[in-house]
Amino acid sequence: LKTSKKINIDMIINLLRTSGVKLENKLKNRQMKQQNVAKKQRKEQKRLRQAVKGVVSDMPRPLETYRSPPGESEEEEEEFLESLPTDMMEDDDLQQMTSLAQRASFITRDLSSCGPVHGGKKRGSEVVRSYEKVPRKMARTEEKEVIHLLPIKDKTGLIPQSIEREVALPQLTPAQIERLRVEKINQKKTTIGSLGSAIVSDPISSVKRLKELRGMLMEADPSVAVTVRKLVMVSLMEIFKDIVPTYRIRPLTAAEKTAKVKKETRQLREFEEGLVSQYKFYLEDLEQTIKDWKQKKKKRSQAVGFQSYRGLAEVAVRCLCELLLALPHFNFHNNIIVVLVPLMTDPDRKVSAMCCDAFRKLFQQDKVGGASLAAVRVISGLVKSLNYNVKPEVLRTLLSLRIKEVEMKKDLEATAPKKKFMNNKEKKKNLSRMQRKWQKAEEKLQKELLEAEASESKEKKIKLHTETLNIVFLVYFRILKKAQKSVLLPAVLEGLANFAHLINLEFFDDLLNVLQNLIQSGVSDVLNIDPLNFYSQLYQMLPRLHAGAPNDDVIILLRCLDAMLTRRRKQVSLQRAMAFIKRLSMLSLHVLPNASVGILAASRAAMHSFPKCDFLLDNEVQGSGFYLPELDQPEHCNAQNTALWELHTLQRHYHPVVRRFAVHLSLGAPSDGSAALSVDLSRRSPVELFHDYSVRDMTFNPPVAPPASKKKVRKSDAP
Repeated sequence: LKTSKKINIDMIINLLRTSGVKLENKLKNRQMKQQNVAKKQRKEQKRLRQAVKGVVSDMPRPLETYRSPPGESEEEEEEFLESLPTDMMEDDDLQQMTSLAQRASFITRDLSSCGPVHGGKKRGSEVVRSYEKVPRKMARTEEKEVIHLLPIKDKTGLIPQSIEREVALPQLTPAQIERLRVEKINQKKTTIGSLGSAIVSDPISSVKRLKELRGMLMEADPSVAVTVRKLVMVSLMEIFKDIVPTYRIRPLTAAEKTAKVKKETRQLREFEEGLVSQYKFYLEDLEQTIKDWKQKKKKRSQAVGFQSYRGLAEVAVRCLCELLLALPHFNFHNNIIVVLVPLMTDPDRKVSAMCCDAFRKLFQQDKVGGASLAAVRVISGLVKSLNYNVKPEVLRTLLSLRIKEVEMKKDLEATAPKKKFMNNKEKKKNLSRMQRKWQKAEEKLQKELLEAEASESKEKKIKLHTETLNIVFLVYFRILKKAQKSVLLPAVLEGLANFAHLINLEFFDDLLNVLQNLIQSGVSDVLNIDPLNFYSQLYQMLPRLHAGAPNDDVIILLRCLDAMLTRRRKQVSLQRAMAFIKRLSMLSLHVLPNASVGILAASRAAMHSFPKCDFLLDNEVQGSGFYLPELDQPEHCNAQNTALWELHTLQRHYHPVVRRFAVHLSLGAPSDGSAALSVDLSRRSPVELFHDYSVRDMTFNPPVAPPASKKKVRKSDAP
């Protein structure tokens, strides 16, 4: 019993000790809570005092009240405000003061937001930062000049607005400004070069840097914005030409996205996705630059002046033309065509010339025909939408289409994949007998596959070319029927002559009816027709050709002479041929040297086609009558009774090639001997000679020697 009583007493003592510790802990916790509450109240009271101080300072009062009494410092004033018995205020008074604080002037607000300054809790640095914006004294806030603006209105009422007047920086001299600009441009060039090198050296890992480089298209510094944007446009164009793959990237299907792939495959997919995305954004930036120039938009950011839009647009057009030619297989090629085709008729000659030249080169280098078909479709739609009011150069670009049978066979050989096979010596050296047997069978199979692939490629090409020609002829026939007085008619007739051997026989009836209405002459037999009116009109127009620059109409004359005299020599009479040669020799005296060379070359071709024209090199009269140079009928002008005396005058021409042709023709245009032309001159056509000896750049080819100076003999020196 004594033992049990002792145990009970010990337990009671332990319980008493434990309860005493708990009571002490409860008291300490209660005290801590009271201290925290008191601390929060003090902080709230301090905020209220500062708000009250701000409201009081905003109240209008005489200027004398802003002055502190002598001997009173700022610290004493703050102590006085802290001693105010705000804890004795009623709840209604506290709410009223709080609302007054929230409706304080814009000076007590955070200018970055529309909410009240005291609306939410702020921690340490944020509170200090917001209080630092509040001036200490109204009398001391006018240190900087302030411009008052119109107030704004929100849910709480009207809020005054003002900005500080900017302090003018010291003026820089023009040389200093230019030096600073050059330094900035050099820094930007370094950045562009480093980014471009990183992308080109490792495209798969650095594809994200394309976004960083493209971001420089939004350069905001007005002093270098135009130059930097041009550099970035051209740099991105060259980068895309280097890193774009040789295949078209298609979007992944849902199954492909969820399927597990190797790390290399995943990296390649990420590269392709990023490349297509950035290429699309880049093309959109170029298109937007052109649109801003065409629509004469003025951006909100004044980094680029309106006068600079044209230069930026020209660079953007140039980049699109380069991508049109360099990446015809890649994504968004049709989008580039849609952007550039309307610019072919742009009033700006430089822009329209760039676009027309780009499509001309595209047609020449397109071996399959897919890109050409897409371009011709858009051109056809443009001509129809503008009611045939386009430049003739637009239709002349169609003459560069590679739709000829000879070129198709040549392209077929060029596009067919080539497989290198081992010769017999290599087989015996490197392979066993069984291996040579298997190799022979494999080579036979490979040849069959290549032939099948080439046949399929040829069928595809013919199909594309047929569809392209149908669209081209549709454009030509529409203009012949609906716009016969249009400036496009010469280009249409030139196109029909170029593709005449490919015209479907079903279209011949309609075409001949339209041409009959144009020339007002009947067409009975297409193959054996003698179009005398055409010859008479051409003969009549020869003296009216432009003798100076520009002399591009001479090119048309040379082509007409080749088609009407040389190619149809069996249907042309000798009288007509001699009349043309005589009038051409007269014309060669008045035109520029390159035109004289081309005309003399055409006369040489006519003399070879009609050998009896050597009558014109003899002074004797052939037959009765006199030569009538003013008569516009080549059959009845008696050209056989004249001579080519103009060749004697041309032998003293200032251009050496003209002199060479004149001597050659005056001796009967021999094919061999000392009077024969060099191979370089004899094998070139009249049109090629016209272009080769052009004087458009104000230079002679070959250079013309200046006349020799003649020394005057003095009378005193005379014998």
